[in-house]
Amino acid sequence: MAYPPLTDSAFDVAFWMLDRALDDNEYLNPRKLHRLLYLAQAYFAVANAGHKLMPATFVADPDGPVEPTLFRAFAYSRPRVDLQTIPERGTQLLDSIWRRFGAHSTDHLTKALKRHPPYADAFAEGPRAEIELDAMVAFYGRKQTATQGIGALTDSGAPHIEQVLRPRVMRSQSGKPVNVHQWRPRSLKEN
Repeated sequence: MAYPPLTDSAFDVAFWMLDRALDDNEYLNPRKLHRLLYLAQAYFAVANAGHKLMPATFVADPDGPVEPTLFRAFAYSRPRVDLQTIPERGTQLLDSIWRRFGAHSTDHLTKALKRHPPYADAFAEGPRAEIELDAMVAFYGRKQTATQGIGALTDSGAPHIEQVLRPRVMRSQSGKPVNVHQWRPRSLKEN
């Protein structure tokens, strides 16, 4: 059974990222935008049992993962589109992706992502082959060993979802701030 994506459009997510970069007085170039969108889609699917953050398909472009519809729409300038508000669980994930990966250079993100199996396997099929969401979930959702660079985006690995998602801060019954994460049951493979 396929579930609908959290957002109505990939434009909602792209504009959120662009606006967040502007809020931080940074320029977000198109290549880096696509790398961050790719990571957002992957980590959202890991955190939400394979559900998509946005109705988007990423392809293995020779330059790295790209969402072709957004690529064309942003070719000359920022397009005029009606945007919808992203639900809180989406903005929480996007904020976590921005904080975790936004400081990386475009080249670092591109080099690392091109060596990750979801991209590499799709590119081996041919340029512009679709990067399967299941492959993204399998790779970005796995636990890492110390040799894979725990917590780092490296050529051979990526941080586990628990190292990417920032916890929400809520108040306990006594008013004390506590960190909370979305509950994710362990899969049978982890037992």
